[in-house]
Amino acid sequence: MTHITQTLVDLLREAVARDPAGLYARFNDAPFTYERLNRESDALAASLSGAGLKAGDRVAVMMRNSVAALSVIFGLSKARLIWVPVNAQQRGEGLRYILDHSQPALAIADGDFVPLLREAEPASGLRILALGDSQDADSLDAVLVGRAIFAGDRPQLNDVFAIMYTSGTTGRPKGAIVSHLMLQLASEAVALVSAARPSDVFFVWEALYHIGGAQLLPLPMSHGIKLAMVDRFSASRFWDQAKAAGSTHIHHLGGILQLLLKQPSSPLDRTHGVRIAWGGGCPRDIWEAFQDRFGVQIRECYGMTEASSITTYNDNGVVGAVGKPVPWFDVRLLDAEGRDVPQGERGEIVVTTSLPGAIFTGYFNNPEATAKALRNSALYTGDYGSFDSNGTMYFHGRMTDSVRCRGENVSAWEVEYVAADHPDIEDCAMVGVASDIGEQDIKLFVKRKPGHALEAPALSAWLAARLASYQNPRYLAFVDDFERTASQRIMKHKLSKALDDCWDRLAKV
Repeated sequence: MTHITQTLVDLLREAVARDPAGLYARFNDAPFTYERLNRESDALAASLSGAGLKAGDRVAVMMRNSVAALSVIFGLSKARLIWVPVNAQQRGEGLRYILDHSQPALAIADGDFVPLLREAEPASGLRILALGDSQDADSLDAVLVGRAIFAGDRPQLNDVFAIMYTSGTTGRPKGAIVSHLMLQLASEAVALVSAARPSDVFFVWEALYHIGGAQLLPLPMSHGIKLAMVDRFSASRFWDQAKAAGSTHIHHLGGILQLLLKQPSSPLDRTHGVRIAWGGGCPRDIWEAFQDRFGVQIRECYGMTEASSITTYNDNGVVGAVGKPVPWFDVRLLDAEGRDVPQGERGEIVVTTSLPGAIFTGYFNNPEATAKALRNSALYTGDYGSFDSNGTMYFHGRMTDSVRCRGENVSAWEVEYVAADHPDIEDCAMVGVASDIGEQDIKLFVKRKPGHALEAPALSAWLAARLASYQNPRYLAFVDDFERTASQRIMKHKLSKALDDCWDRLAKV
């Protein structure tokens, strides 16, 4: 059993004392040392503490990956403030809800996000620190160049590290409460999934506001791993960047592997130096094709933010499987009556732990959702899985009404809520359909109000201004009416999954 004794802040203090000039990471190939990370995070922690923020206050952070974003996360942790990461693609109603629900004492953002935050902020107003130029916020840049040393109390393992809003499957996003212990366990699990060794180089493209990115933060200090970070994913430059960084590992989720397979063949296909691709969401039908073309080992895992990110991992190469539990978790597959399902049959994935604190304590200010997820000390995931004869698990998707699109869970309720606000729409329904890249694409069915002549391009543009890009439907279909149940719910299973009876946002004109 893994024995965790140190938080992210403890690890940084040790690293600075041991090797201040050592590299925490390289960002777009520029070095970022432990000394600089410690100095900038100290400056932020001291500034926010001096401004009256106190331990347990929440701070919304809407930033793309950057060196400054790293300093912000560490600085908030030092001051025992709670990081509320906001997806950089959020806007409109979705952003407004997160701000209203989390009630942050402060927001920190890239400068170009300030207008979006101002539009969505609570009526009482919100102080914003902005990176780069902004006419309507205080300067984060000025804070980070400070020289103050922060000497406040260090966070404890059971203190809250972050509130991470995971997209709901039947309603509003839910804020999973993530402790410092959970972050450390997530990092330990990454080391297991990836079979990491000291001095391995992880190529990091995933957003830090995602648990997939955040869970990597302790690795340089706890496992001697090097992080080679870039500001965004680029399929065309991926292998060039990975090779230039000396990468040994890449992370996959969503449609990343499919995108790489679609790139033209190149000598880099076998000279990139990467040994392992680890992550979640590798379709069975491309697993071996990817390994054969690029000469890497696929190591798949399954998990949720609510259970320290990673629950099971596949270390034996069984194609299509997500493997067996990490040492601190146990998994059962239950039917609707709470009974274990027979081998080979699908049941709800239910997670228990032998390590107190490995499963989250609940959703922030959402006792109803917490009670549904946590029952008798077990996490009911809402996901389907099955076991083979060796106890290896296979993942079969969500039980509830959501779509997995580009590595994100997209709640039908969220998309329908926004679309229904269009003045020309009477009703609508969202479903997932087959995708050439990634798990699924989104198809939205729309019933216009009588006498209205809403057209697909105009509706798509309207939605794009109000939804995150991964939430914006690729396909739009107009219907005269919906078939409904006796309780007037739309019968979604009767909606067409065809791709040739609708408007396609990505179709070439």
